[in-house]
Amino acid sequence: MRSIETKAVHTAAMEERFIQPKVMPLYQTSAFSFSSLEELEGYYEGNGTYLYSRTANPNTDALGQSVAEMEGAPKGIAASSGMSAILAGMLAVVKAGDHILAAEDVYGGTFHLLREELLRMGIHVHFADFTNTDEMEQILIDFPEVKLIFSESITNPFLRVENLQTLEQFKGRYGVKVMIDNTFATPYTTAPYAQGADLVAHSATKYLGGHSDVTAGVLVGNADLIDEAEKRVVNLGLNLSPFEAWLTLRGLKTLAVRMKAQTANAQAMAEFLHGKARVWYPGKGAIVTFELPEDMDISKFFSSLGWIKIVPTLAGVETTVSYPYGTSHRALTEEEKQKIGVTPQVVRLSAGIEGTEDLLKQLDGAFR
Repeated sequence: MRSIETKAVHTAAMEERFIQPKVMPLYQTSAFSFSSLEELEGYYEGNGTYLYSRTANPNTDALGQSVAEMEGAPKGIAASSGMSAILAGMLAVVKAGDHILAAEDVYGGTFHLLREELLRMGIHVHFADFTNTDEMEQILIDFPEVKLIFSESITNPFLRVENLQTLEQFKGRYGVKVMIDNTFATPYTTAPYAQGADLVAHSATKYLGGHSDVTAGVLVGNADLIDEAEKRVVNLGLNLSPFEAWLTLRGLKTLAVRMKAQTANAQAMAEFLHGKARVWYPGKGAIVTFELPEDMDISKFFSSLGWIKIVPTLAGVETTVSYPYGTSHRALTEEEKQKIGVTPQVVRLSAGIEGTEDLLKQLDGAFR
């Protein structure tokens, strides 16, 4: 008879082959066991799939592949955040001595990564106005060390829709790779891989997860580049936990229905704001950015929004507002903020799935 101590540790486990769950189970384990040394050796010879959850896990694999299929890409991987996915993707293409050409109006956190952290790795970044193709091309001509062009399909916070056809032309002309952050647009709105991008990143914290309860990232694209990015995820510890991958997969199931409702609400709020503020809305997506008149008290406006919460992020089922000047783009210098238009009066509104009339009443109350 085994002792109570041994019985407590070695509890009975059900045979998985007899279980057919409707949804994917959660594999909340740090490692996987082997029945013999031969089976363990077989893993290293390519005959096994899972060893340790930092290197691979069924939940993280399922998330990466699910988003890849939605984007029309051959392969995808999950990472611990959107920034992790972006970093892994960039390091799959560039190394010390290489250069990146990046849009100057990207998310503030990405701008900081490009300007500060990659420079510490010996990677130089050229920021450019991506509406000025002459400026972009001159950089590509002057700096043949450029190996990667990076932008966002819909930029943060001013919602410029990137001309992916132009980037594809530069890719063919100069032999560079193209990487796009598709967080704001999501696969519901656009598929950059199908339009020539080599890598597509997502902050799955936002629309893919959709419920403001995970921090996750996903990178999809060319299989060879994803293989390289996966090495960075594993070796730099950028992996996503199984539970957060499981939650994100659950959220992913409702992406289309959420985006349909959120986009409709964004359109209605953009129309309401017209004439009251300077408005940026490209006619797609669920974000509306607007700039209040200088004579309006922005602090009072924010505090008058009631149940529309002030948060430093976006894309949940609840409508929220954020303050780019003091959060997402806080690390930029005043000159950098002014150059891209981030003033103290700018508001970024993330549309939720509430009733449209209720949202318009809240906005109207805040303006009044």
